[in-house]
Amino acid sequence: MSRYDNKVALITGAGHGIGRSIAQKLAQDGAAVSVLDIDEEMGQQTVEMLQSDGHKAIFVRADITKYDEVEAAFAKTAETLGTIDLLVNNAAFSMAGDLKNMPLDAWHHEINVNLNGPYHCIRAVLSSMVESGGGAIINIASVNGVRYFGSPAYSAAKAAIISLTQCVASEYGSKGIRCNAILPGSVQTDAVAWQTRIDRDPNVFEKLARWYPVGRVGQPDDVAKAVSFLGSDEAEYISGVALPVDGGLLAGMNVMIDEFVLEG
Repeated sequence: MSRYDNKVALITGAGHGIGRSIAQKLAQDGAAVSVLDIDEEMGQQTVEMLQSDGHKAIFVRADITKYDEVEAAFAKTAETLGTIDLLVNNAAFSMAGDLKNMPLDAWHHEINVNLNGPYHCIRAVLSSMVESGGGAIINIASVNGVRYFGSPAYSAAKAAIISLTQCVASEYGSKGIRCNAILPGSVQTDAVAWQTRIDRDPNVFEKLARWYPVGRVGQPDDVAKAVSFLGSDEAEYISGVALPVDGGLLAGMNVMIDEFVLEG
């Protein structure tokens, strides 16, 4: 028996990158998967990939910053696949920048996508999870939520997501709902932001790797494996945690140690 047999998982931002990898992993582990994305073409591609491998999957379109669209997408998922057992809040957006030069509307948009969007999804699923006796929620936060690595609005939102995770875990633990956060470091994906950096410097990932104690940046599957575990019954006594999946980045600044402390 697989981890997620007879379970339904909804993953936001599952049209590409980390979200697609999470959808693939959960489907391989037996879940019926609802792929939520604002990009219908990419979302349908993920569904077609899953279905071609024999998995049960549907696409639901929603802009997570709009609660009515989230409600409709969750209702369609429940009607088609059944009650949602696992929600993975993965969808995210960042324009980087700095505090001084960041346009006000850009700040508001990033907070909307990265904080209000996950809250909308949590709000939409809580009642049905309570009625069904429980469930699991996993928020994809970031190492930026506990250390500053640039991108002020994104970092602020991810810090708030960790607090929101603790809130849900505390208030709904007695209802059978677990809520955890995963904190990825740099993850090599097909995101436009990464491609822009690669265009500027083809060796960007090699340069980043030296900051990570394990010697490489992350891959989407690294995050997907952590999601699969935390959302499963194997993690039934784990709730309210913020789990770094960062190759040891938060453990210490090894480059600083090697190049400054030891030399001194």
